[in-house]
Amino acid sequence: MWKQLRISLLGITFSSVILVLGHVILYPTKDQHQVSPFVFPEEVPLPKWQQSTTSSLPQSNGNHPELIAQKHYQYIQNNLSLDTEMRYLTDGDVPKFIHDYTSISSSAVVHQREGVGYYGLGVYQQQAYLSACINPQGDSTFTYEQFNKNQDLYETRPQHLLSWLLGQETLQDRRCLWTHLSVPLKDSSPEATYLILEKAWFSWEQWWRPRFPKP
Repeated sequence: MWKQLRISLLGITFSSVILVLGHVILYPTKDQHQVSPFVFPEEVPLPKWQQSTTSSLPQSNGNHPELIAQKHYQYIQNNLSLDTEMRYLTDGDVPKFIHDYTSISSSAVVHQREGVGYYGLGVYQQQAYLSACINPQGDSTFTYEQFNKNQDLYETRPQHLLSWLLGQETLQDRRCLWTHLSVPLKDSSPEATYLILEKAWFSWEQWWRPRFPKP
């Protein structure tokens, strides 16, 4: 009985290996496909805030092959403006994005919220900002290391590997919805302004997570 069971398990394992090898040989460029175009919606609800404008972001200097789409949203609450820059990219290194796409030279402090993920908070030229990467799966990330760790966590799940073998998903999905929120300090302290940004970010991330673009 045990001998038959071992033979059956070996047969299943061997078959799985053959399937994986066959898939790699027959479809070697499956995971190098182009990401589908995406158009950001004109309106995104944000509790306690009124959306005032929606506009295109100016083209950044330099070559940015990772950039797929981008959009700028502005909200108003009690004469306080909240600017939200959204960029859809095929990478997840937020500190590098801040360096490449903005004029911010100061470093952000990384925070974590259970059920949401990691995000960075900082101040530059009287503007408090919050930056984070919304991932296709899992929590948000800020550093490149966090992004890679999140990728590894979901790419090695058995159900993901099975979907990849069946051609339903790519083996690697390195897309990111980079969100950059900013609010003027005015007469408030950075700590008080951070609370405003965090509250807006938690609602923003919750709205976008189930609406992440299809690959």
